[in-house]
Amino acid sequence: MLCALSQSLDDFLMGRKALFLDRDGVINVDYGYVYEQKYFDFIDGIFDLVKHANRNGFLVFIITNQSGIARGYYSIDEFNTLSVWMMKQFDKQGAKIEKIYFSPYHATEGKGQFLRDDFSRKPNPGMILEACSEYNIDLAQSVLVGDKMSDIEA
Repeated sequence: MLCALSQSLDDFLMGRKALFLDRDGVINVDYGYVYEQKYFDFIDGIFDLVKHANRNGFLVFIITNQSGIARGYYSIDEFNTLSVWMMKQFDKQGAKIEKIYFSPYHATEGKGQFLRDDFSRKPNPGMILEACSEYNIDLAQSVLVGDKMSDIEA
């Protein structure tokens, strides 16, 4: 028990390592604006990747732009419903996702309150920096997996 507490304290003082995953194209097949379970197909191997990261001390986060919300294709509630279901699928596989961060904005195609160039939207690093602040993440020990250059630029 003391050893576990010591390791937790070391993680906190030194910063923790994280695996940041984009959603569409990394976790699920990107059919474009996916917000319903019936169109959500997991990428082969994603559960094993997350379990491997968990075993190796990485906190796993999803960071995802959701311009479908900005465009009015689906609501935040619909996105959240799908996200809760998705997290349960990871739990059933013994793979832990710490938290999902999302940006519902778009600088040119957004409607109403979602029409803006927000710092949270990749390639800006807002979602990553928020996770770093909330979880004491050491970016030098962390990894980001994305399917677009804007993911990697973040």
